[in-house]
Amino acid sequence: MIISRTPLRISLAGGGSDLPAFWRREAGAVTSLTINKYIYITVNQKFDNKIRASYSRTEMVDSVDDLKHELIREALRLVGITGGIEVTSISDIPSQGTGLGSSSTYTVGVLNALYTYLGRHAGPTRLAREACWIEIDLCGKPIGKQDQYIAAFGGLQHIQFNPRWERLH
Repeated sequence: MIISRTPLRISLAGGGSDLPAFWRREAGAVTSLTINKYIYITVNQKFDNKIRASYSRTEMVDSVDDLKHELIREALRLVGITGGIEVTSISDIPSQGTGLGSSSTYTVGVLNALYTYLGRHAGPTRLAREACWIEIDLCGKPIGKQDQYIAAFGGLQHIQFNPRWERLH
């Protein structure tokens, strides 16, 4: 069984300047820090080829395409897992509407757990980039990129965004 623990964050300054509508015109920057509250993701092999996803609901499906939880679905697709897996989550605090970047923390944690399950190392830059890809590009969330990067790197970070950012990350 794999257990991933990913920290939630508090944004200190610069919120909104991580949105493409801002940093494509002028440089943006945020200062954020992670706190001692976490989202835990567990990944385990199932005894059959089904997929079980347990969060505020529990899904048991035959195919990745049948998963309703879009973050888990897209993460499984990205790493190439098609079945025979169980993904569960718990959080130290309620995960919706807290303003602590929980969806991005969740996505980074799921990716980290899945890569570890596969025996593959994914560093923080890769986890952040792929979490951004899942949330922003695949799922169409109207969010910036600070939450994924602070969740992946942790600590106290000052992150700059500019037009070159899109080509680099």
